[in-house]
Amino acid sequence: MNRSGAVLVTGGGGFIGSHACIALSDKGYDVVVVDDHSRSSPCSIEIISRLAAGPINSYSLDINNTEDLSAVLRRHAVSAVIHFAAWKAVAESTQIPEEYFDINIGGTASLLRAMRDAGAHRLVFSSSCSIYGDGTRGPLTESAPPRPTNPYAWSKWICEQMIDKAVRYHSEFRAISLRYFNPIGAHPSGLLGEDPIGVPLNVVPVLAQVAVGRLPVLSIFGDDYPTADGSAVRDYIHVMDVVDGHVVALDHIDDSRSMQVINLGTGIGTSVMELRTSFAAASGRDIPYVICPRRAGDVAELVADASEAYKRWGWKPTYDLDDMCRDAWNFQRLNPHGYSGELQQTAPWPLNVVPAWS
Repeated sequence: MNRSGAVLVTGGGGFIGSHACIALSDKGYDVVVVDDHSRSSPCSIEIISRLAAGPINSYSLDINNTEDLSAVLRRHAVSAVIHFAAWKAVAESTQIPEEYFDINIGGTASLLRAMRDAGAHRLVFSSSCSIYGDGTRGPLTESAPPRPTNPYAWSKWICEQMIDKAVRYHSEFRAISLRYFNPIGAHPSGLLGEDPIGVPLNVVPVLAQVAVGRLPVLSIFGDDYPTADGSAVRDYIHVMDVVDGHVVALDHIDDSRSMQVINLGTGIGTSVMELRTSFAAASGRDIPYVICPRRAGDVAELVADASEAYKRWGWKPTYDLDDMCRDAWNFQRLNPHGYSGELQQTAPWPLNVVPAWS
């Protein structure tokens, strides 16, 4: 893709979006962020600005505000959008499905209208492996049938269909949907990572907060799945690999007239119990846990077949599980109270240097 225009990152203050902003800036893109910070800290924008190679333009904006979103697209002559803005907790989506429909589906519809009105015709969509649902065991290819089992997954599947229709009905529009599996880890600097607002809804922030003493125990939801140790198996992938996949996707967005659907994963399944063991080793801390009933909407196993990304683009992950746990713990150790602790404001080392712990 021609890099003459800016790239808009929706949800750019969140976990994956913030890392994407740095990766894009490092590759020479002009980056514009919109985020309403309903589930991310505004502090992340300042950290992004310090780590990025170039300036970051940021707007506190709900993407359901189509008029203002379109104005931002026009103001910065945005040529492509990477769309992360969404709520993403499986269990929560079963409790408040209407909110997930409004935010995830409604927000995507608003974005598509704003892009049309502003003449921005390139979209990389942050989709999810949860679309595959409780499918066949083993690595899942992009041709596996969608079987969403919860409102979050269903909202992502509906968004994919909406984007596909936009591609079909607008000849100038191009799109890629990246179905990635379970992003974890953090920026190698330790200054940027996953810092959820309120009680963490994903496993690695819980592990990190237990290790640092902010939470007493890890809840493992289900030990009776048909897996080796009874806990759910997922394909964990480093957030830096995920955002690299997004940058590569921009380079290939014009490869097809149809919407492209690509998996991003490692192809390696790790159970929650195995993840706990790896994180305990990385942190040097004990991680006490309790077994709880299964959560609504969860499935036994989700593992990617990511060979298509390598076949088409030459993309493959470069980090392993130990790297993921090390970097996630490094962020939590440097930011024991999250961004609100503002430890990064007085860090005594250069911003691009990983501190060496004894």
